[in-house]
Amino acid sequence: MSPASAVRVAAVDLGATSGRVMAGTVTRTGLHLEELHRFPNGGVRANGSLFWDVLGIYRESLNGIREVARTGSLHGIGIDSWAVDYGLLDRDGHLLGNPYSHRDDRTDGVRERVAGIVEPAEQYAVTGLQQLPFNTVYQLVASLGTAALESAETLLLLPDLLGYWLTGQVGAERTNASTTGLYDVRTGTWAAGLARELGLPWSILPPLRDAGDQVGPVLDDIGRQLGARQPVPVVAVGSHDTASAVVGVPAEEEDFAYISSGTWSLVGLELERPVLTEAARAADFTNETGVDGTTRFLKNVMGLWVLSESVRTWTDQRIAGTDLVSLLAAAHDQPALRTVVDINDPRLLAPGDMPARIAALAREAGEPVPQTPQAITRTILDSLALAYRRNVRLAAELAGRRVDVVHVVGGGSQNSLLCQLTADACGVPVLAGPAEAAALGNVLVQARALGADVPDLAAMRALVRRTHELHRFEPRPGLDWDAAETRLSGAGAVAP
Repeated sequence: MSPASAVRVAAVDLGATSGRVMAGTVTRTGLHLEELHRFPNGGVRANGSLFWDVLGIYRESLNGIREVARTGSLHGIGIDSWAVDYGLLDRDGHLLGNPYSHRDDRTDGVRERVAGIVEPAEQYAVTGLQQLPFNTVYQLVASLGTAALESAETLLLLPDLLGYWLTGQVGAERTNASTTGLYDVRTGTWAAGLARELGLPWSILPPLRDAGDQVGPVLDDIGRQLGARQPVPVVAVGSHDTASAVVGVPAEEEDFAYISSGTWSLVGLELERPVLTEAARAADFTNETGVDGTTRFLKNVMGLWVLSESVRTWTDQRIAGTDLVSLLAAAHDQPALRTVVDINDPRLLAPGDMPARIAALAREAGEPVPQTPQAITRTILDSLALAYRRNVRLAAELAGRRVDVVHVVGGGSQNSLLCQLTADACGVPVLAGPAEAAALGNVLVQARALGADVPDLAAMRALVRRTHELHRFEPRPGLDWDAAETRLSGAGAVAP
C-alpha cells in the first residue's frame, strides 16, 4: 500500500440488541470509523419459541453496506456477531426456518443429558469450552429428531450465513467455530468424534476458514444492489464479535487482561495456547480461538444485559427517572457494596422482570433487598465489578500470568462508574476504550487482508492507540471487596 493510499471497508457489527454498519478507513497513520447505519435487533417470540429475524438482519446489513458504497470506495466487507447461534440449509442451499435465539428455553436440561453421554472432563479436554447451556452443541442435541435437523445439509453460524447469502460460499470462520462445543481446540479441526458420540450429523459442519481469508466476491446481483463499480470481496474477520474486539484492544503491555463489555461481558486473557487443566474446567473457563492463532482464555459474565433489561422493565412500567443516564448518575450516590448478588445466576439469562429477579437473588443470599431502581442499578454495577475481580484474578492464577492493567472495551467502556468500580475491585488501573473495539478489529483484519500495512496484532493495536482516546481509572482504596466476596460465597450464591 502506498503512503497516499487507503483501504475503505464495510464492517457489519451485529449485537443481540442492535446492529450497525460502519465505514472503516485505514491508512499508514490513520484509522477512522464512521457509523452509517444502525438498526434495532432482538429475539422474536413465535409459537412459544424465541427466534432471530435473520432475513431482517440481512436486509438491514445490505442497506448499511449500500450506504458505505454510496458514500465512497468499498474495498471489502466483513461481518462479526454474537456466537453460537446458527441457521440450517437444505440440500438446495435454502434456509430451513428462522434460527433460534440462544435465550430460548429449548436447551433447558440438555447440558445434563449430554453429561450423561460424554463426561464433562472429556468434552473439555477436546473443546476447552466453558459448558454454557446455550452452546451450539446443546442446541443441536435439543433439535435431534426434528424435521429441520434431519433435512439439514449444512450448518452455518450467523456471520457465515450472511456471508453465504452475499457470496454463495459456505464455510465456518474459526473464532466463531470454536464457541460451538464441536471444535477441537487442540487440532484446530471439527470434533467429529464428539459429534458422533452425541448422535449429531457431523457432516453438516462446513469447511473451516481463518480470519483474514477471502470468502469470495459478492454475487453479481448483490454487486448491482450495492451499486459497486467493481467486484467486492467478503473477508472473513474474527467473526465472533469478541475475537474482533480483542484485536481492537489497544494494549502495549504484555501482562494485560481484557473485558469486552456489552450485552455480555467477556473477561479474560490473550494466550499463546489453551489451558486445558482440570482446574480451568472446574472454574468453567473457556478457551476460544482468537485471530492469528491466539487463544482467548476467558469467562462469560452476564454483562450489561441485566441492566438494559431492567431499564426496559422500568420503562414499560412508566417509572420516572429510569433512563440510563439518570440511573447511572443516581447510582453513583448509592451506598457502595450494600447489596451484591451472583450476576451470573442462570435466572438472569432470559428476558423478563429483571428487577424482581435481582431482588429475589438478594433475598436468597441474605443481602439487603434493593427497593428502588437506583439501588437496583448500583447492585447490578457492584455485582458486575465483583464478578470481574473474581474472574480476572482466577484467569491469571489458572494461566500462571500476572495482570498489571485491565483494558475495558465495548459499550461498557463508556460507563465511567462501572469502569471505576472495576479498577477499585481489581486493584489495578483500568484503561477504558475504544467503545467500538469489535468494529475496529473487523476493519483492521479486513484492511490487512487487502494490503494495508498492519502486519500483526501489535501493529493493529498500536494504530488503535494512536488514533483513539483512552480513559484511565486508578484503583481507589476504602471499599472492602474481599468482605463482599466472602458474603456472597458464604451465602452459597457463587460457586467456588
